[in-house]
Amino acid sequence: MTRVLFVCLGNICRSPTAEGVMRRLVREAGFEDEIEIDSAGTGGWHVGAPPDARATEAARRRGTELAGAARRFDPRRDFDRFDLILAMDAENRRDLLALAPDEEARAKVRMFRSGDRDVPDPYYGGPDGFEDVLDRVEEAARELLAELRSR
Repeated sequence: MTRVLFVCLGNICRSPTAEGVMRRLVREAGFEDEIEIDSAGTGGWHVGAPPDARATEAARRRGTELAGAARRFDPRRDFDRFDLILAMDAENRRDLLALAPDEEARAKVRMFRSGDRDVPDPYYGGPDGFEDVLDRVEEAARELLAELRSR
């Protein structure tokens, strides 16, 4: 079992989108018993909230369900539990690395998108921002699934 955690700032837009897209791709590929997926935020102000309605609607139109409730990244629990901790942007990665208790934990943290590219935060923008996030997440999730399948 490979355990993957997607992390953004508030855990209501980007990381639940990545979680939902990855869940769909894993299910379609028949790897539900091999890959565990979750998401979290580095900030705690949305804890318990559902994914952003705009993100949920954009994902639904593409056949992806966003579910669950926002939670804050828990360094003690999450560094132990997850094999890959994927940051949505460079700030999230810096925050995660600062929380890492040791080099083993630090080695689990990387950017979600290849080339250390950010997934832009759509929260304060219009609906096109959520579509852009979905495009970028879909591409990165397909690359991630291919990487995990080759392990």
